[in-house]
Amino acid sequence: MDPKDPVAVAQALIRCESVTPAEGGAQALLESLLAPLGFAVARPTFSEPDTPDVANLYARRGEGPAFVFAGHTDVVPPGDLARWREGPFSGVIVDGELHGRGAVDMKGAVACMVAAVARRPEAAPVAFLITGDEEGPSINGTSKLLEWAAGRGERFSACLLGEPTNPEALGDVAKIGRRGSLSAVVTLQGAQGHVAYPHLADNPLRRLGPALAALMDEPLDEGTAHFQPSHLEVVGVESGTGAFNVIPASATLQFNVRFNDRHTPDSLKALLTDRLAKALGPDAFAIAFQPRPGEAFLTAPGAFVDLVSDAVEAETGRRPALTTGGGTSDARFIKSYCPVVEFGLVGQTMHQVDERVAVADLETLTRIYERALVAACG
Repeated sequence: MDPKDPVAVAQALIRCESVTPAEGGAQALLESLLAPLGFAVARPTFSEPDTPDVANLYARRGEGPAFVFAGHTDVVPPGDLARWREGPFSGVIVDGELHGRGAVDMKGAVACMVAAVARRPEAAPVAFLITGDEEGPSINGTSKLLEWAAGRGERFSACLLGEPTNPEALGDVAKIGRRGSLSAVVTLQGAQGHVAYPHLADNPLRRLGPALAALMDEPLDEGTAHFQPSHLEVVGVESGTGAFNVIPASATLQFNVRFNDRHTPDSLKALLTDRLAKALGPDAFAIAFQPRPGEAFLTAPGAFVDLVSDAVEAETGRRPALTTGGGTSDARFIKSYCPVVEFGLVGQTMHQVDERVAVADLETLTRIYERALVAACG
């Protein structure tokens, strides 16, 4: 296939059944396309106990700090195959749209990156940072690939990450940061007993109301210049033995916080623990924060953000809004190594049945990436 053709590359990638954490042939395909373009390609696999092994790809062309295209080849499961109008791994084009799992998130964007560098063989240095673990636990993917590359002396000037950022049309939004994410389980302590003898028991559910109020009633902040206010949501409450005549010994609640750059995971842990202690007493609860929280970060508006925005505006006629909303992404790892901006396809069908992308958008996104590459590499 012609690596300059993003549609052909995207079709081939979609036909690789790389449901996370399976490689499915997608990274082997990328290697076959990038190596003839002068890229030195490495495909390290990373492991950790109790997690799946994950294949990753790092490709580099040219000398010096590299401009990086980053993304992932793993996709979420297709769900009920019978509900798909076209097969989830068919890669067929119907009415000007390319169908298949990953068309938007984010094999389509990866194909555009390949096509952009294929059209600009003189642009150097440039690198690809591709993981198979973005849709999974994100343990054996981008974070370890970055450490691996840094350990070999690789240095990066800036990174363009191809997550689907646009809500309605190509050119709507570029993401210059992401909120952090912190999760925890709170256990409310009590003593089990018979409901007819409550004086012999201690019902932990009586503490549920004060616990919810302590966590959710007072705002965490009022937001910042580039971030909306942080917010905490309780996502689960569990208690009981299944019997109507038994007071439970404990109750648990689960929560997640999406927070802005006024906080760090450690400062939030201290704040929330203190709120609960004041509301319940220090011995009435236990809190267990989940490992590997995401940190909030911002790529401040400046030369690189302008470079990406200029490329988008030149090809779409729209200057993208600069936002930090949405969930987490692998940008949270990349930001520690170089400035990172996210810009990709329209995300309306990502993770859905009949995921699809307009063929015209693949060509436009390729030209945007090509402009950014040339501007970044001089």
